[in-house]
Amino acid sequence: MTTPFLRAAAPLALAAALAGPALAGDVTIYTALEDQEVEAYIAAAQAALPDITFNVLRLSTGDVGARIIAEAGNPQADVIWGFALTNMLNPAIYDQLAPYAAEGVDSLGEQFRDEGERWFAPVGYMGAFCVNLPRLEQLGAPMPTSWADLTNPAYEGEVVMPDPGSSGTGYLQIAAILQGMGEEAGWALIQEIDTNMAQYTTSGSRPCRMAQTGEYAIGASLSLTAIQGIDEGYPIEMVIPSDYAGFELEANGLMAGARNPDDAKRFLDWTLSEGAAAVYSEYKDLVTLPGVPRSERLEAAGFPEDLSAVLFPMNFAASGAERDAIIAHWRELVGR
Repeated sequence: MTTPFLRAAAPLALAAALAGPALAGDVTIYTALEDQEVEAYIAAAQAALPDITFNVLRLSTGDVGARIIAEAGNPQADVIWGFALTNMLNPAIYDQLAPYAAEGVDSLGEQFRDEGERWFAPVGYMGAFCVNLPRLEQLGAPMPTSWADLTNPAYEGEVVMPDPGSSGTGYLQIAAILQGMGEEAGWALIQEIDTNMAQYTTSGSRPCRMAQTGEYAIGASLSLTAIQGIDEGYPIEMVIPSDYAGFELEANGLMAGARNPDDAKRFLDWTLSEGAAAVYSEYKDLVTLPGVPRSERLEAAGFPEDLSAVLFPMNFAASGAERDAIIAHWRELVGR
């Protein structure tokens, strides 16, 4: 079977693939996973489920959500796959999901699956600092270990982080601070860190890339980007903040209006299979499935073995419900 891999840049192909009733064996999937990941995962899924044709539309998280909401009266997707849980919990999206207990879902911890069985999350991503060691030494500054450390005047003009209004990574970072410290103290810390901020980027990985090349000393970014940079030989160190290590889950769910629910369910089962787990370990650092072996590059980067000891217990429902208000207040206080 062929596997159309559709993007927003191919509207005619998308329209052709999604128009009319679904054919037997066709499953339409909306995802916000990265292109490279999608291609690897779908290749593995195709090998395990050769009788299914996967029509995959990959968009940014915001665009996936907007499309699902816009299609509420006539849903086109069978499956939502690898979608930020904070966004999945939006009632306009969550209410379009159908309960389904995928095979193997009971192996996930309770925080990684929905009590109502409308979503589960086998993977996710977490925030981390990328610290350029030669630049830090040149500054004569200490190694930061927490968000609070970033207020040190030694880092003035040396910190970069994502804009929470345009980056899910940026949002999970400030959401963790606010949930951990409370509104008053949290906003005070965010404002104090801002005094050292060189710029806010639209990309979650960009701050780490900037730290890798020595443009800035510290990039508040993603742990996976840091791990990739270390693997590529950049002189950086990954730091998981000791106070509020925010993270996001990438959730899967069955659309209530799925036109091919049987094969959609088979795909969702596959996302919890050993075959899927083997591919996750190549692309993800935060894998919630038990028993997935750690890759060599995670070991080399010093990625913690016990994530429960470092991850801040995010309230994803609150993150989603308060998102617009938090971003609006952030823009008032520190937005540039």
